Amino acid sequence: MNVIIVGIGFMGTGLARRLCKQGFNVVAVDQDQRSLDGLGDDFIGRRVRGVGFDRDILIEAGIERTDAVVSCMGSDEANIVVAHVARSTFRVPRVIARLHDLSKADTYRRLNIQTISPNAWGIARTAELLTYRHLDDVYEVGSGDVHLVRADVPALLDGTTVRELTAIGEVQIVSVSRDNATFIPTQGTELHDGDIVYAAVATSASRKFKQMLGIAE
Repeated sequence: MNVIIVGIGFMGTGLARRLCKQGFNVVAVDQDQRSLDGLGDDFIGRRVRGVGFDRDILIEAGIERTDAVVSCMGSDEANIVVAHVARSTFRVPRVIARLHDLSKADTYRRLNIQTISPNAWGIARTAELLTYRHLDDVYEVGSGDVHLVRADVPALLDGTTVRELTAIGEVQIVSVSRDNATFIPTQGTELHDGDIVYAAVATSASRKFKQMLGIAE
């Protein structure tokens, strides 16, 4: 997959390095040579110096044959120009723009541009951490017969497998968060003290799930 990343600041640098390691063909675009140099000697993608919303620079970066463009410069206005040009002029299939000012989200939506906001994510994550208890309902599914539940893995269950916290038709572990990463486990995945599990739990099995976790009523 060919990806152009416009704006090699903190976010752009991290994204470019990560995508390269995952096997993507990455082109990094920034007008500051120092930012491009900051990608390091082990960065195997291309580097293009220039203003990210300049049409000629985007062509040099290969926008006419790219699969995705991510614009993560420090200016919302610059990001929206890059995203709009990529979408409307070059018909890039996937366009993502970083959004700093949440009040501008409607503008991006009207242009059919996907946005990502570290600020919005940070607000939501902080609120989640502040309000989180040992066992929380996250989402009620459909008629309310099933809930998505978030729970701590207590020290007592360190080394327990997902299979041991599964009750067919009643409790199913759907994801595990560990060390700031979330993944879909297998039945044999071992859980560790401090993990957070997300489980689909039938309303009728809520007490059973609490008992599995050793949570007192």
